[in-house]
Amino acid sequence: MLNPMNNDDVIARLCAVVESRKPAQGGNPDTSYVARLLHKGPDAFLKKVGEEATEVVMAAKDLQSGAGSAQALVGEVADLWFHTMVALAHFGVTAEDVVAELARREGLSGLDEKALRKAKMRERGDV
Repeated sequence: MLNPMNNDDVIARLCAVVESRKPAQGGNPDTSYVARLLHKGPDAFLKKVGEEATEVVMAAKDLQSGAGSAQALVGEVADLWFHTMVALAHFGVTAEDVVAELARREGLSGLDEKALRKAKMRERGDV
């Protein structure tokens, strides 16, 4: 198993690269895939997020049926995470924000957390 600290470093380095590819940072769409996605705008990278999410589901179903591999699933999840990081960067959200939300939820039952969100929505009149 990989050292979790090294994994955190990978995410931080990747976030820094994505940030550096933003048009405002001089990212060149002719030489950078990330810059190209950001240059095309949200429709381009959000489409990729949707495609990658579908490919994760398909890889998981293949693995379940015995026709796929764990490595294929890992590869698709990596693609999904990467394209999601591009979306986060575009909207000014960081991986640290996502990790902080996961930390906030840690130890909280998923069922309780979902019920709490529904209660808050009812209070705001969103339901």
